[in-house]
Amino acid sequence: MATAVTNKRENSKVTSPAQWLAARKALLAKEKEFTRLRDEVSRQRRELPWERVEKKYVFDGPNGEEKLGDLFDGRSQLIVYHFMLGPDWVEGCQSCSLLADHFDGSVPHLNARDVTLVVVSRAPLAQIESFKKRMGWNFKWVSSYGTDFNYDYHVSFTKEEKANGDVNYNYTMQNFPPDEAPGASVFYKDEAGEVFHTYSTYGRGLDILIGAYNFLDMAPKGRDEEGLAFSMGWVRHHDKYEKGQTVDPKKTYEQPKSVGDSCCSGERH
Repeated sequence: MATAVTNKRENSKVTSPAQWLAARKALLAKEKEFTRLRDEVSRQRRELPWERVEKKYVFDGPNGEEKLGDLFDGRSQLIVYHFMLGPDWVEGCQSCSLLADHFDGSVPHLNARDVTLVVVSRAPLAQIESFKKRMGWNFKWVSSYGTDFNYDYHVSFTKEEKANGDVNYNYTMQNFPPDEAPGASVFYKDEAGEVFHTYSTYGRGLDILIGAYNFLDMAPKGRDEEGLAFSMGWVRHHDKYEKGQTVDPKKTYEQPKSVGDSCCSGERH
């Protein structure tokens, strides 16, 4: 897919079956080590302290206005994916769309384990519904437009924040050109109805949600992103891939185009 690809045939050692098996078993030991480490990190993640959600967020969804507690839909655990779709964007982020292509099949399995998955964006609901229909998705997607939700969970940035240079993203101050950022936040609701924030992750912490990447990691060329100025520069919306498509290795991340002045111009920036 990318223009700067490595010829794996020329750079790979071809060996006997016995030598191949020995090399594979050596790698298997590393894979098992990684699996055990991942299990330990997951255990420690579950042991993180919680913070009570004091603010009353109200979202606009397909069923009308819904509070954060309503989004649990009768379950005790809620995972929110923060999808990059700004109030004046003509379409959603390509990289977020790659993740979202994996959501629908997961929903019934998550529901069976007392988990609800909901996608949240700052764009108004009509804008969300239009893009969702185009992409053929069925998962629940609500709007946080007019609330502080995106700002409080550090996935949207005000003009003032961006004017100062670095913004607070992924637990550090850094340069982040887009107005919106990707992330996932996890919440728990107890029997008394109190909601707690238990975890949030951003940046490459979201890699684990991309099934396509896990497949690519098993293939001879891997993700084949070396040499790309923006590692996910090859990604397209699933309705925009073309046969023989090439990738500009110098292309950096580009925020989706804006529709310009709109009915959303009154929201805080």
